[in-house]
Amino acid sequence: MPFWLPKPSDLSKIAVMGCGWLGLPLAASLLNHGYQINGSTTSEEKRSLLDEKGIKGFLITLREDGIKGDIIDFLEEVEILIINIPPKLRGQKKGSYVQKLRHLHKAIKVSKTRKVILVSSTSVYGDVEGVVTENTKPNPATESGKQLLEAETLFIKDNDLQVTVIRFGGLIGPDRHPVYRLSGKKELTNGNEYVNLIHLDDCIRILEGIIHHRWWNEIFNGVYPDYPTKAIYYRSEAIKRGLPSPEYVSKSGKKSKKVVPNRLYNVKMMTLDTSIHL
Repeated sequence: MPFWLPKPSDLSKIAVMGCGWLGLPLAASLLNHGYQINGSTTSEEKRSLLDEKGIKGFLITLREDGIKGDIIDFLEEVEILIINIPPKLRGQKKGSYVQKLRHLHKAIKVSKTRKVILVSSTSVYGDVEGVVTENTKPNPATESGKQLLEAETLFIKDNDLQVTVIRFGGLIGPDRHPVYRLSGKKELTNGNEYVNLIHLDDCIRILEGIIHHRWWNEIFNGVYPDYPTKAIYYRSEAIKRGLPSPEYVSKSGKKSKKVVPNRLYNVKMMTLDTSIHL
């Protein structure tokens, strides 16, 4: 058994708010390590699936006018809450992600839960150029990035909570990769931009590492520590899958931001003995 897993005496109850593409395998992995897990979902079908896997499922929906579902029982005796709710601000059904998180914050405050991991995104850095570390001042350019940053601030400024924010790059993994969307496209103009991605397995290992090593009151970038350009990377990935390669216009110029996960990968992640891959 890998040495970073918790000892039996360290086990506690963890709640995963949002058991989707990342949240469900994360909850299952934590359960396999011996933790008691509460998991939230917005569908009855998914709630039944959680129960089948041994995760105590709750039907909970965060709305702008409040929380629908039994949030009190969801948080009961929970030591650590992982918030994994994306803003979902695309399309016609846009809303205030921040307002939803404010309702959740209030619910946490009246519970006994005092440790929070907030899953965020490197989109909070916006269109800055060059090397980006956790010390880089965020400057979001999209509505999603702006609301994520405001939500981060809401939790970080609460001195009664121990909050760690993890800003993941673009998520890739089983059946999820940008190359499928880009395959066969022509005259793409962002080929010189750097790729800032992270695999699902690495996301899970990072989150488990934060819990086990008690890295609270921190901000971490979570991206793969290698930076091919989009033109090189996506052509290679298309060839691997037997897909038509995307074609990029040959242009010189800026290479956008390079998000550096120096504190996790280059220092702390070495203690996790995890298989980091892109």
